[in-house]
Amino acid sequence: MLIAQPEFWNNPEKSQEVMQKRKRLEESVGHARRIATLNSDITALIELAGEGEDVVAMLNGDLESFRELLAKLETGMLLSDEHDHLGAILNIHPGAGGTESQDWAEMLMRMYLRWAERVDFKATITDQLAGDGAGIKSVTIEIEGENAYGLLASEIGVHRLVRISPFDANARRHTSFASAYVYPLIDDEIKIEIRPEDVRTDVFRASGAGGQHVNRTESAVRMTHIPTGIVVQCQNDRSQHKNRASALKQLKARMFEHELARRRVEDKKSEDSKLDINFGSQIRSYVLAPYRMIKDHRTKLSVGDVDRVLDGDLEPFIHAWLVYKKTGKIASDSKDDMPD
Repeated sequence: MLIAQPEFWNNPEKSQEVMQKRKRLEESVGHARRIATLNSDITALIELAGEGEDVVAMLNGDLESFRELLAKLETGMLLSDEHDHLGAILNIHPGAGGTESQDWAEMLMRMYLRWAERVDFKATITDQLAGDGAGIKSVTIEIEGENAYGLLASEIGVHRLVRISPFDANARRHTSFASAYVYPLIDDEIKIEIRPEDVRTDVFRASGAGGQHVNRTESAVRMTHIPTGIVVQCQNDRSQHKNRASALKQLKARMFEHELARRRVEDKKSEDSKLDINFGSQIRSYVLAPYRMIKDHRTKLSVGDVDRVLDGDLEPFIHAWLVYKKTGKIASDSKDDMPD
């Protein structure tokens, strides 16, 4: 069926799926053309350099662009697991430490929201619990985009922050922890059966942003799957109906991941990442004082531009993790100058 035909749009879900596939194909064609252009430009610049022209800066710029594009394409090729192509549900929780860890959890939330924006993914906060004075106690984010789950799976684990605390009057250095966990956002092609009698649904008044209407009506929804003990909740919308639908989607995703974990006990890929949120279990350290460096303790990749990473540039860490996961090799450009 052609996109130009009126009946194409009669089925919104199907038409959206087709348009997403079209977008991916257009991106692939665009990458191929970009590689051909860069290759041609680099060849020409090398010839000019051989003739004595001062083109070093331009050549370095094109080589860096070429390297980044190849890394992006390689990242896509490394996403080969069955469910990597799905969207993701991201949960962030602070560790012990009160305000310090809650503030760090909010910084992580901002980092992932900015990352989603950078890669043109749709991110929706479906549940958020404010911290005591600052930060957050928890947040759940739905991230829709091709390969969102496969990419964000690299972030599962404990994240450690070292900084001069903005909450310490004596300006002392503090260490904080927060955890990130990711579930696949299952699509309509994956059937998860949930018996109504196995689910307890509670409604309550939403808290936080949303205005008086949200706070005075029981629009928030909490669902508990009794056999597994899985609990999800949603309160981001004023409509109880919409919150109920979002909570059900999250419950299906959690149950899907629960079933996957049950089937791959020997792999331990899922359960081993659910570590205590404390010292010694971190996957990555973000040091803002006394020096500035972010290091992934699995791949040994270190990055000095802390602000860029916290603004959502996670591609180097995601790529290094996918390479390590697939080959067991650590990042070739790592600087192992930061203690584990």
